[in-house]
Amino acid sequence: MDIKMLSDRALEVRAKYSELEKERYGREWTRAEIMQGFVGDVGDLMKLVMAKEGIRTKDNVDEEIKHELADCFWCVLVLADKYGVSIEESFLETMDKLEKRIS
Repeated sequence: MDIKMLSDRALEVRAKYSELEKERYGREWTRAEIMQGFVGDVGDLMKLVMAKEGIRTKDNVDEEIKHELADCFWCVLVLADKYGVSIEESFLETMDKLEKRIS
């Protein structure tokens, strides 16, 4: 599956969440609120990494890490769309810059 397909799928799911938000709150989340959700997901991922490294305890850590990584990736794809960023182009440009920096 390529990045376009992943992004399209992420946006399909995001559209469903938007409808749910409109029903519950009378409006959909703003970009800032989506970002706040992302920060929460990153925090959840950090707790799982700590558990994986033996600092915390948690059952099913490997499965939970997979889930949180996917949640984080989903948020990145949604935020990229919300801000009009081609994540594929930006990713490749950034990798080129990083590679130059260490070469």
